[in-house]
Amino acid sequence: MRIAVHGASGFTGGLVLAEVRRRGFTPVVVGRDEERLRKAAARTGGDDVEIRVAGLDAPAALAGAFRDCDAVVNCAGPFTLWGEPVVRAAIAAGCHYVDTTGEQRYLRHVLDAFGGDAERAGVTVVPGMTDDGAPGDLIAALAAARLGTVDDVLVADLRLPGAASRGTARSMAAIGEGEPLEFRDGKWGVTSVDEADRTLAVPGEGGGEVPVGSFPLPGVVTVPRHVRARRVRSAIRAEVAAMFRGLTADLVESIPVEPDEASRAASRWLMLAEAADGAGRTARGWVTGTDPYGITAVIAVEGARRLAAGGAPAGTRAPAEVFDPAGFLDALVPSGAAWQVEGG
Repeated sequence: MRIAVHGASGFTGGLVLAEVRRRGFTPVVVGRDEERLRKAAARTGGDDVEIRVAGLDAPAALAGAFRDCDAVVNCAGPFTLWGEPVVRAAIAAGCHYVDTTGEQRYLRHVLDAFGGDAERAGVTVVPGMTDDGAPGDLIAALAAARLGTVDDVLVADLRLPGAASRGTARSMAAIGEGEPLEFRDGKWGVTSVDEADRTLAVPGEGGGEVPVGSFPLPGVVTVPRHVRARRVRSAIRAEVAAMFRGLTADLVESIPVEPDEASRAASRWLMLAEAADGAGRTARGWVTGTDPYGITAVIAVEGARRLAAGGAPAGTRAPAEVFDPAGFLDALVPSGAAWQVEGG
């Protein structure tokens, strides 16, 4: 299986490249800077890594670099600036595509704009295969399945502040500037911060109730594609929302390019989904683990592997539209993830 990694010279891209090699797949690194690509390959001990040089401003060359690959993993963000040419090139090359975006409005754009092209090309495009995007979408599908009908779905990221790369900070600063989308009564709108302010019970021993506020998470865009709910919205811990909204350009550039391994190992991620049927019944599920960057690499490569294996419907898709939610979450358990669904 040949998997292309675009953005392998970045922090997340390097982890994805290492995961591709760990899984025994054939890696191809693609980007505009040959020297940086060679350094990225060398960091993984990658004598077997094929290097292909193609920039975003050369669509034919970029498509050619992907042409004989089974899937493309795009890790080069901010995706709002640099993502669309890679999606177009993967489709033109006839390659399945996943990425590591967490940018809500960009994710919605990809799902809305490229469905027809992907279907005609016979490829599957699944953006948002990250530690918040895929687990949030998959656990929401499982929670909603506990109810006959679904009125409301809340997807919440309940992690504490932890290790963050400069690239993540850049993306979060851009995301935090926008108003969070919500899906209500078949239409897109925005959630005001005041409306979403509430507390949520954190799963696990000693979790307690924590204040949360609205924030643009990927699940708001993906969940309505497979759960028929009147309303879908998202939130994060209030303290984390305030931190992201307070990021300035100078502060972002002061953050290290890569968090150290000890900080990554100490960081815990937690995605929660709550579903309600409007008649008092509720169901909730959660997915948690450590090292959000490491699990993102596992999620992206596992998604690419499953798409390359065949059988997924062509087009632009949410994770739960193409992957069995329980089966995919179970595949993350060996990497330290745990998940549970209750109620209904």
